[in-house]
Amino acid sequence: MKLLALAATGVAVAALGSALAFASPARADELPTFDFTECPAPPATADPGTWRCEAFVSQGKLTIDGYEIPLGEVRLTFSEGRIDGQYAQAFGALRHAPARVPGLPGTTIQLRYGGFSDFQSNDERRGELDIYAVLRNPLLGNDCSIGTAAKPLHTVVHDDPAVPPKVISQNPVTAYRGVIDPDLALPATQGCGPLGKLVDRRLGLPSPSGENTFEQTSYVQYKPL
Repeated sequence: MKLLALAATGVAVAALGSALAFASPARADELPTFDFTECPAPPATADPGTWRCEAFVSQGKLTIDGYEIPLGEVRLTFSEGRIDGQYAQAFGALRHAPARVPGLPGTTIQLRYGGFSDFQSNDERRGELDIYAVLRNPLLGNDCSIGTAAKPLHTVVHDDPAVPPKVISQNPVTAYRGVIDPDLALPATQGCGPLGKLVDRRLGLPSPSGENTFEQTSYVQYKPL
């Protein structure tokens, strides 16, 4: 499952302002509320004045072989800067409220952080993140998931050409962009009990790379630390 959301710029604020097309400022009531409370503080060895927090508010959709699951809002925070002149980063939090799974009455899906992230973008991808997805239904028990904390899904996201990046505010710096992962492979569910195979059939799992996509549009705001 490729996220989210995920999809950090990994460039300096000044570079962001020059690299993205500037758009007319959005009204305050059009922007989400950004939460920086879970931003990791710069480490004691951080180069002074180089660290900032990035807070993402995203809307995502997971498509499994043509079967669409709207994920709703996903929030992500991380901090980045330099230590001894070298790029460094620290993950903050991934927050996702359970979203209804179409076609499975009473079932929700919730993304959780899988323990690895790399938001330093390059020419090949926007960022990487390990996640897993918890499925909840009274008939599925408490351990039903796609991927697990021990064996998470490794996500790699790229810029979505259908949603080009743009800066919508310079003070504070706020941007909007889309990311996509068309190469996601999804395993069968785990820990879902006797109904696990039924859930797999309904969701089309397992599903190989090339049959699935994760699309996400994100507002991101930057705060110096």
